[in-house]
Amino acid sequence: MTQTYGQNLFSGLPAELPQELTDVLLAAPGLRVERIVSRGQASPPGFWYDQPEHEWVLLLQGAARLRIVNADGAERDQELQPGDYLHIPAHQRHRVEWTHPTDNTIWLAVFFSCPLQ
Repeated sequence: MTQTYGQNLFSGLPAELPQELTDVLLAAPGLRVERIVSRGQASPPGFWYDQPEHEWVLLLQGAARLRIVNADGAERDQELQPGDYLHIPAHQRHRVEWTHPTDNTIWLAVFFSCPLQ
């Protein structure tokens, strides 16, 4: 039997954050929920995410800018503020261009591989 558990997404944040922090909150076959904390981090130059699962991401705190490659190959920037969410289909290339340099940017990311309806 599975135990009920929980924490606060805004607790346990480090004072120093030299690299992005990722905590897996829940994992099951075909599903992963992560809390990601960034403070000035961005994708390395030339790096693009191209992941096999879908991603639904909600920006809880801070600010970020993603660069997304559309199906036609055109690139576009997507600004995210608290409360903004985005669905990124599997294999849609994207990268983090910018996160707030001094404030925590807290993301809730849901990765899943089941078909969409």
